[in-house]
Amino acid sequence: MFDRLEFGMKPFQTISSEEKLDEVLAWLLRIKTFRQYAEKTIINNVYMDLDMLCKNPQFKRTHSVIDREGIYARVQRYKKRLQPDYDSGLCLETVRCVFTLPEGEAEKYCMTHDGQETYAFIMSNRYILGLFTHCEAARKSVVMDGMEIGRLAEQEQRIVRLENVRNVLFQALLLDDVEYGKDGLSANLYTIYCLNEKG
Repeated sequence: MFDRLEFGMKPFQTISSEEKLDEVLAWLLRIKTFRQYAEKTIINNVYMDLDMLCKNPQFKRTHSVIDREGIYARVQRYKKRLQPDYDSGLCLETVRCVFTLPEGEAEKYCMTHDGQETYAFIMSNRYILGLFTHCEAARKSVVMDGMEIGRLAEQEQRIVRLENVRNVLFQALLLDDVEYGKDGLSANLYTIYCLNEKG
């Protein structure tokens, strides 16, 4: 179950060139030089995709590198349409989505893999997309709640409140690098924002 959203110590990274943006997109999609990092669990990742006219974003899982390369090509078309200004600002936001198990349920999913204790879950497409929806809704609720994070600079606070954001270029929930801790499981929700001005 989705529990909460957390902003880490450095939730924003500036993207100052088209080459860097393409590298970030390739890393998120695990393609090109990052294809080697794609393991079986990559099919659990949820990616923003676009229709042929780049007007209606939708969120889905992929089943092959060809699917992910198709998303990359459509994001490239969307990027040309948005014409991001790298001088004005483009940034990658990383927020942590924390999930918990009902009390006493953890033991049912515990297993040993490669000598390490871990957890394994069988989740349907609908369930995984539901987790993504909870993460996305929690991120939007931060704006409505007027949340402030004291350690962030004013420009970063404005991004948290989405005041400085012109467009969302891409978004992904990566469930292929889930971390396990005493509080539960956590995964990163990544969003690439086109900003109105550099932070």
